[in-house]
Amino acid sequence: MEPGQSSSHTETRHYVARRISYTLLAILLLVYGLMSVRNFLYPIAFGFLLGYLLYPMANWFEKKHFPRILANLIVIAGGLLVLAGLLLGIYSIITPLAINLPELAGTARENLSEMMARLGTYFGFEPDNTREAVNERLESMFEATGQQLQALFGATTTTAVAFGLLPVYIFLFLYYRTKFMYFLLQLGGRKHKTRVIAILREMSTMMVRYLYGVLVVVLILCVINSLGIWIIGLRFPIPLGVAAALFNFIPYFGTLLGGLVPFFFAFLVEGDPVLAFRVAVLFIGIQFIENNILTPNIVGGNVNISPFFVIIGLVAASMIWGVPGMLLIVPMLAGLRIVFSHSESMQPYAYLLGRKGTSRHSIRSGKLSRWWKKLRQKAAQSS
Repeated sequence: MEPGQSSSHTETRHYVARRISYTLLAILLLVYGLMSVRNFLYPIAFGFLLGYLLYPMANWFEKKHFPRILANLIVIAGGLLVLAGLLLGIYSIITPLAINLPELAGTARENLSEMMARLGTYFGFEPDNTREAVNERLESMFEATGQQLQALFGATTTTAVAFGLLPVYIFLFLYYRTKFMYFLLQLGGRKHKTRVIAILREMSTMMVRYLYGVLVVVLILCVINSLGIWIIGLRFPIPLGVAAALFNFIPYFGTLLGGLVPFFFAFLVEGDPVLAFRVAVLFIGIQFIENNILTPNIVGGNVNISPFFVIIGLVAASMIWGVPGMLLIVPMLAGLRIVFSHSESMQPYAYLLGRKGTSRHSIRSGKLSRWWKKLRQKAAQSS
């Protein structure tokens, strides 16, 4: 190799190393910044998301010649009334369980002490000593939990103040949406005007369909969970089923996280391992139905994000923004995929984020109907 070529390769390696270093530093600074101001940013992100949810109704009122300010106020007030009605409905459903909560917690404590005492006998421990040790441990845990709840209350107060500004953020996003659109058009320039408009329209359609799709999935799971819990013979089927379904606002992990509520109720309160095993089997089945049938057919076609990156995004978002991040990450990734898909240089990343390449392995309603039709044809031929 000639000296000039060696020098050129060295400069290239140094350039690549510097570029990687700067990229990693920028990512670290971005993550640190997102974590530092998360209480400020995620209410704005929720306001942006809910603004998309209410946009079709606000636009309908404007087409009926309502002034934009009045249309936005009507829509936001209606949304708050619907939210209040849903919260009251959930409260009324869960009330039978909440009323008996102190008694149920005492029963769970006694059952846990008894289980540990029986388990301790297999290792040569005295049952009474084991019960006493377990009760002391539970008391210390309750005290620690109380302290954590006090700290959480302070954090929750800050979060509540931040979320109290949500109606303001929603109103501002709806009111200034035309201004934001013209800003993006000016930013893209005349050359990319058509592309920017296509991105905005696709993102608007995706956001609205995704939000309504998630709500439909949660409502369906309220019925499925409650019916399944009632069939296996667990008390409070509707409160437990609804409580478990609410976790499904978190994609992929929501069903299993929600299933822990009836599982621990069956295991600790009812003190019945067999019943707890039935609950586990039930929610594993519901997890399969939700992940492979409900969400792909109701929500998946709208976001078109690979489950691999959804799971990675959920883990990363939970580390940066906690639960709000887990609620926001899917529409964020979907919006990112849409932007990438309209840029030639970024289309490989859009392909990587999307579902293309694995769609033939998925379970969709069309595939199920074709499979059922073939099965019926084979049955008719054999008869």
